[in-house]
Amino acid sequence: MVKGAKSLGDENGEGDNMAAWLTGIHTLRVQPYKLPLLGLHDARVRMKAVGICGSDVHFFRRLELAGYVVKEPMVIGHECAGIIEEVGSEVKHLVPGDRAALEPGISCWRCEACKQGFYNLCPDMKFFATPPVHGSLANQIVHPAYLCFKLPDNLTLEEGAMCEPLSVGIHACRRASVGPETNVLIMGAGPIGLVTVLSARAFGAPRIIIADVDEERLSMAKKVGSDECILVSKDS
Repeated sequence: MVKGAKSLGDENGEGDNMAAWLTGIHTLRVQPYKLPLLGLHDARVRMKAVGICGSDVHFFRRLELAGYVVKEPMVIGHECAGIIEEVGSEVKHLVPGDRAALEPGISCWRCEACKQGFYNLCPDMKFFATPPVHGSLANQIVHPAYLCFKLPDNLTLEEGAMCEPLSVGIHACRRASVGPETNVLIMGAGPIGLVTVLSARAFGAPRIIIADVDEERLSMAKKVGSDECILVSKDS
């Protein structure tokens, strides 16, 4: 987790807007990132917490993931939350100073998937830090305001940045119809596995089992609520 825009060199909130650019394999550079003009329905957000996702690591190591290839320098990061700095004239639900979590995917809202409510399946999705779309590990970004969700006072900005990965666990539990009569087996105790443990527990699952090849990850899974942990041999 990267906390605070100051870590990118904008100590006084003045000067160039800086961002973490992936410029080559194993190569990140902090460089200026010019923002687009603020639209009527946009918000300018000062980033305060950005998670490091497995996809960021894949792009960092290989410049490629699932058919997406980094062909030009790209700003990384998509799990994020920050403070609203400015809003367009048509934005009514946010004001400067609000803390917000950001939905990183901008869908078209015109295709059949979007019209049916499955905007995550939009074939024209523009998703933070998925080539050629820039991400959010920057001092500030401009984003559609309807994709900025005001955080309640009892959530930290770091917790707000984890809303996006948490949504994966929630979606999995909904797809699997997890409830008080559902025993759950989770394969993999990485970050997504852990938030799926949390989600399954919140959905009322009475027994949650998680399996992994890494003992340390299983230890963390036990701490967040898994009932049983299975250490799988790497040789099996």
